[in-house]
Amino acid sequence: VPLEQIKRKLLQLKDAGRLDKVKMLLLTNCTFDGFVYNVQRVMEEVLAIKPDMIFLWDEAWFAFASFTYNYKQRTGMFSAKKLYKKYKTVEYRDEYKKYIKGLKKGEQSIMPDPDKVRIRVYSTQSTHKTLSSFRQGSMIHIWDEEYRRKCESTFLEAYMTHTSTSPNYQMLASLDVGRRQVQFEGYELVEKSIELAMVLRAKIADNPQLSKYFDVLTINDFIPQKYRQTGLTRYYDKATGWNKMEEAWELDEFVLDPTKITLNIGRTGVDGDTFKNKYLMDKFNIQINKTSRNTVLFMTNIGTTRGSVTYLLNALLKIADELDEEIGALNKREREIHINRIKSLTKDVPPLPDFSYFHSSFQAVPGVPGGNLREAYFLAYNEDNYEYIPLEECLPELKKGRELVASSFIIPYPPGFPVLVPGQVVSKEIIQFLNAIDVSEIHGFRADLGLRVFKKSVLDRNKTESLRKNGKVSKNIRTVKSKTRNSNNTISKNGKTISPVSVKRKTKTKNIIKK
Repeated sequence: VPLEQIKRKLLQLKDAGRLDKVKMLLLTNCTFDGFVYNVQRVMEEVLAIKPDMIFLWDEAWFAFASFTYNYKQRTGMFSAKKLYKKYKTVEYRDEYKKYIKGLKKGEQSIMPDPDKVRIRVYSTQSTHKTLSSFRQGSMIHIWDEEYRRKCESTFLEAYMTHTSTSPNYQMLASLDVGRRQVQFEGYELVEKSIELAMVLRAKIADNPQLSKYFDVLTINDFIPQKYRQTGLTRYYDKATGWNKMEEAWELDEFVLDPTKITLNIGRTGVDGDTFKNKYLMDKFNIQINKTSRNTVLFMTNIGTTRGSVTYLLNALLKIADELDEEIGALNKREREIHINRIKSLTKDVPPLPDFSYFHSSFQAVPGVPGGNLREAYFLAYNEDNYEYIPLEECLPELKKGRELVASSFIIPYPPGFPVLVPGQVVSKEIIQFLNAIDVSEIHGFRADLGLRVFKKSVLDRNKTESLRKNGKVSKNIRTVKSKTRNSNNTISKNGKTISPVSVKRKTKTKNIIKK
């Protein structure tokens, strides 16, 4: 999520007098594909708008980052410590005073007020994914100035709600051993994993048989130029060789973790899921976790060896040779089908739709960013509140002017993230995307039933409630008590959604739904 989008949403909430409802900013760093934020810049500029913002960095795939400097400077805990010390200095206080005096009228500060700022940072890491531990072994790291004063008891209560009073000592021991391992050998192991990732990238680019079918996607493919202030486009280029990454990791808004290697397989004519199962798993016992329609993702970590990289390269070479034989044996019609398949995987790729917006009935203040996803989610527990519309009928319904509002999460896999959430208005682009993708799994959607959307009576419940209070409810309307609602505001990972931290209301509301 670009920083400019995050700030825009926060400033809109500030202008509407609802900034106090935003309690936490949750962002994934780094992502499955390897996108890494400039963590210090994000926190500084957000704290300039809301000085007590809580940051939750989802570092599930970034536990290894603390053991080499390029990576460490983009982690939550390192950045929290650095900013905490910075804001306590006399030099920063003097710099802030000069900066504020130089601001033009109406200009937003990008420097936090040292008298108001509070560093409140949490990082969650899946240790078992990139370091050593038993499966599920994970850690929560905390740097929170207000922890003991404001949230220690509630944090521990929430933690105990989701854990057992009978701890798994084997898992805890494995976490301790893994911590000890990287304390002594972390730098060497992480640097080695980066080196092997670079070797894999270079070998695929340099080998003519591999580059015939495969491309490793580069920084330039993933990150737009305006977010790469240093202009770095790739770590390795066949013509120019290696490029230094240090300056980019210090200055750019987004960088790409080189240990996440996304392989474009579109020219094979094979989709990602088939390539994963039919080729890599069935023939070579190579397991990968993430695919898209035309890519597969490989990763190196502290357990990767030169032998495993060589094995993968040999497997890809054998697949390329096999594809040569298969394509050479095709008849004229089969070749046309194969060419069309390649075209669909390389050129006719449906664009990922943006988040639309929450329906006004799920917005705390119409027109202001934010949505009560929790209320929408629990309203969908009652089958009287929703209906199914066949996917092929959705576009005609939209053309008629009907507002379709999702009542469930709709998650195509791949890519594996929601294109619709409860309470979100269904856009034309989202329907076109769902019609265009050819994936085997769409969680939350059954083709035989159709798209699950809220009934009009649910969307009009607030209007009906107003009529009821004024004594204008007709006899064919019944009232249904809703569950205690929370007013929630948290910025989502895609930057499009802002929703509020739980604030329980003491009085129950009533929803009016037509029979």
